[in-house]
Amino acid sequence: MRGLVGRAATVLAVMLVWAPFASAQAQDDETIHVPKTRTLFEKLVAENKPSAPAPKRDLNGAWTGPVAFIGQNFPLYTPLGAERAKLNKSEPVYHLANTNDPLMTCDPLGFPRNIINETRGMRFAQLPDRMIILYQYQRAWREIWTDGRELPKSIDTKDGAPSRWYGYSVGHWDGDYTFVIDSVGMDDRTWLDTSGHPHSVDMRVQERYTRVDHDTLHMSVRIDDPKIYSSPFEELTDVKFKWIPNQELEEQLCVPSEAISYMNIIGHQSGNAEPAK
Repeated sequence: MRGLVGRAATVLAVMLVWAPFASAQAQDDETIHVPKTRTLFEKLVAENKPSAPAPKRDLNGAWTGPVAFIGQNFPLYTPLGAERAKLNKSEPVYHLANTNDPLMTCDPLGFPRNIINETRGMRFAQLPDRMIILYQYQRAWREIWTDGRELPKSIDTKDGAPSRWYGYSVGHWDGDYTFVIDSVGMDDRTWLDTSGHPHSVDMRVQERYTRVDHDTLHMSVRIDDPKIYSSPFEELTDVKFKWIPNQELEEQLCVPSEAISYMNIIGHQSGNAEPAK
């Protein structure tokens, strides 16, 4: 969310500058090309430098990944899933001012949306009894327990564990280069992506991180939520991350005051609560 106000002002300025020329440009065959600024991830992939071999059972360090939405492969909804999906008003289906996307009010993205939608960068820190994953966006973190404990058997029941934004996670090594994480108990107020795909508190998620060489990490994510979806599915398959040379993560925060200003400048220009046309 950082910089939303500045970006909003820029958008408005561009609209005002170019409006008088819209008619003339329609009669002009020339096309204006705006250079695209590449992300750190895109730059590192393009460099394609040789890498040293991957160290065994070691993910320590900071990694950068795709910024854009990378989810895919959603199966059909169950009847309950279809009803839940109707409650989520995603943008641009709905005008910006009328979306109920938790992101727009700086509510926690939760898991697994934070790795499907806003991965950007993350840091692994291995401790004797757990793996800590720190995320660049929102400065959030997760504890992945590796001490042999079991996941909660039930969630949000009388004798069960309460659901949490980032759930409960345990991990183990599958060979020397793949770390496997199993998670349950994610708060069902979160979405899976910007399109508003829902999930239940009984969803189970498995991540697999494979370090193929020193500078390259691959991630896959499998989701099983029989209350909402007709079958388990591989939400992400073989998504690539690159080792950050200077090992620094940017500060990228969703700031509520900036979100309010952004909505006042851009979102509330749209007016009513009807879906976008």
